[in-house]
Amino acid sequence: MLNAIFNLLTAVDELFWGYAAFVLIVVLGLFLTLRSGFFQVRKFPQITKTFFQFMKKSNKAERGIHPLKAFFASTGGMIGIGNVVAIVTAVQFGGPGALLWVWIAGMIGAIIKYHEIYLGCKFRVENKEGGYDGGPMYFLRKAFNIRFVSILVAALLCIYGVEVYQFSVITESITTNWHFPRIGVIGALLALVLYACSGGVRRIGQICTYVMPIFLLTYIGMGVWIIFQEMGAIPALFAEVFRSAFTGHAAVGGFAGSSMILAVQHGISRAAYSADIGIGYDSIIQSESASSHPERQARLAILGVAIDNLICTLSILIVLLSGAWKALDPLVGSELIQVSLSKYFPLMEFFIPFFFIVTGYTTLIAYFVVGIKCATYLAPRWGRKIYLAYGTGAFIFFSYVSQTQALLLMSVAGASLLILNLLGIFRLRHEVHFDEKLPSVLEEVA
Repeated sequence: MLNAIFNLLTAVDELFWGYAAFVLIVVLGLFLTLRSGFFQVRKFPQITKTFFQFMKKSNKAERGIHPLKAFFASTGGMIGIGNVVAIVTAVQFGGPGALLWVWIAGMIGAIIKYHEIYLGCKFRVENKEGGYDGGPMYFLRKAFNIRFVSILVAALLCIYGVEVYQFSVITESITTNWHFPRIGVIGALLALVLYACSGGVRRIGQICTYVMPIFLLTYIGMGVWIIFQEMGAIPALFAEVFRSAFTGHAAVGGFAGSSMILAVQHGISRAAYSADIGIGYDSIIQSESASSHPERQARLAILGVAIDNLICTLSILIVLLSGAWKALDPLVGSELIQVSLSKYFPLMEFFIPFFFIVTGYTTLIAYFVVGIKCATYLAPRWGRKIYLAYGTGAFIFFSYVSQTQALLLMSVAGASLLILNLLGIFRLRHEVHFDEKLPSVLEEVA
């Protein structure tokens, strides 16, 4: 029975990401890019400048959290195991050409993300905790004027908020490399997730503000060092990436071969999953920003997608340069990145589990707090307690099944959310603005 369900989900996932996702993300992304005059490229220096201006200022606003804490809470959920493990499965199934589609999804996905965050902030409402509630539940009500759509999106985000794939990766990595009992690992990880989420977005923002810069600098440094070591192979590798992106790739080693459709499917889907393009999770997190200008918080979201795409690129290049993706015995994503890094660095069997704990933890807590907010939206009185019980059960169950099945559940839930959110963004496109004159960050955040 369970296998039949997952076979059905696989068929739905392949149909959507192989065809519909390409149309929805690429066509809407290109349309919004042209409509904004390539805003995400043209204004990138200004976006970076805004980030550093916010770094200099403390937050004394009466409501909401510092814009950078909202940004890092969002980034903590967006950047992590998905950028290191899930993204390399794009190469396993789609071949080297998937990398080009990862870049395309990142570039046009950034402008979609801008619209998500802008609309989330514009249509947010104040809550009793001194913050804000925003996200697709609120702006889709404006887009469709049908409450059922908001309820459906909230329910799907409840499923998406329990990040069973990354929980499974962390559990598997620790039990395999450190030989700790699985049930003990599950219990400890659950306790840490529940602790962080009990403090809401504010606590998650504080945790991610400290953790994410360390992760980014460490991983980028490792990736750049590997690229430097393999500099002579880079031109041929990029030629292969561009060629196989449009022609597919023949079978080699343990790689079964791929077509252009597979390259598109896995490149687009994994990049969208990694950067949460069109999912709506990010909109809920960043809607809690103290910034009174949706444009400014939305600009930071573009920077987040750029960083996310850089990490994805490094992960794929590490796997391609190491040659591990062609291994005769196919490896799951977490093993593939560990084997690849082991070619260049010692003691990866100790480093990788710790690495996954830190990076996966930020994603788990960011997603889970979004799920709690959505459950509370659906049932203000009992939603939180019911969701805690559901999340605990789902985390435990998927710790004992294949990582592929856990990723499949996240992918299908993400696909459903993407359809609704992108349609809503298109309908509300005239509500989004770009180049309005904003007051200085110095004036907004004292």
